[in-house]
Amino acid sequence: MIFQENRWAKSVVTLTVIALLAGCGLPQVGPNKRQIYAGSVQREGDSFIVTVNDRVTRATAVVPALGFSSDFTGAAQLTSDVIRPGDILGLTIWENVDDGLLTGRTGNSTPLEEVQVDSSGFIFVPYAGRVKASGNTPNQLREIITSQLEEQTPDPQVEVRRVAGDGSTVSLVGSVGAQGVYPIERPTRTLSAMLAKAGGVTIEPEIAEITVIRGSQRGKIWFQDLYDNPSLDIALRAGDRILVETDTRSFTALGATSKQARVPFESQDLSALEAIAQVGGLVSTTSDPTGVFVMRNEPAEIANQVLGRGDLQGAQRMIYVLNLKEPNGLFLARDFVIRDGDTLYVTEAPYAQWSKTISLLLGAVTPIASIDSLTN
Repeated sequence: MIFQENRWAKSVVTLTVIALLAGCGLPQVGPNKRQIYAGSVQREGDSFIVTVNDRVTRATAVVPALGFSSDFTGAAQLTSDVIRPGDILGLTIWENVDDGLLTGRTGNSTPLEEVQVDSSGFIFVPYAGRVKASGNTPNQLREIITSQLEEQTPDPQVEVRRVAGDGSTVSLVGSVGAQGVYPIERPTRTLSAMLAKAGGVTIEPEIAEITVIRGSQRGKIWFQDLYDNPSLDIALRAGDRILVETDTRSFTALGATSKQARVPFESQDLSALEAIAQVGGLVSTTSDPTGVFVMRNEPAEIANQVLGRGDLQGAQRMIYVLNLKEPNGLFLARDFVIRDGDTLYVTEAPYAQWSKTISLLLGAVTPIASIDSLTN
């Protein structure tokens, strides 16, 4: 009789637990496949759910291109022949008399070191006055100064040379060896040369971005493309600001993956398969390889192409489904491109829910069994 009562008590507890599970639901890391599909447009939801195939991978393989406009690439290199405001010049003046205007009795040459061209483009030369230097070559400036001095001293000889700079500077900030303001000189007239002058980049080259700001214009390229494509090695201009920074793109990984986090890109192009690998892969005991979802807001032009429509306007909520158990599932995951802001979500396998049910049932029944053993 006691045995039958214990069995009856256990049955009541079991039924109670099952009822509670049915009423409250089991713990989940997120929605399951059925719940996701319930939110599709086909079921009066607001998301388009699309199974990934070769056509979809091609239509969605759109990575924002980085590059410089023609205003950047078409600019010629600064030459050392034309003097510009900011140049530092060196002058030496010889006079063909023993007691000249500048030389005096100690010699017939007078050096004028580090004469800087002012912001208006002028320099001051004793007895020649304020002379326009910018826009002239060193030889033209020599002739101008010679002409000015000839009226006061016989047969003067003038040498003009550039001491430093080509009249222009650029600033480098961010992940470079030495941040600072650098003059555009003969060896550093191009972007790659100036970066080398500043010690190069100090971050992973694969994810380094170079931004050049010139007035109101802005151009951005990948650091690696700078050496793969010579046309991107632009000529620098006075006032250019060069910023070196890490790629800021990221995706979010959720669900039955080894890591749930906001994950930065580790390469210029990132596939779904690489994204799964970056978060440690699927969890073998809980993940459902048929339920790998990529969620994003897709531009209308791409959404129309994917869905074979032409009436959609504005960004559309798209959920792309990858089934890794299909014969070509891994190839599709390898070819499907992850973009900035994507959410990678992996559902739990039905087995995981069943295991949770069994664990909760056993956890509820075991205390009754223990009490029963103690009573007996």
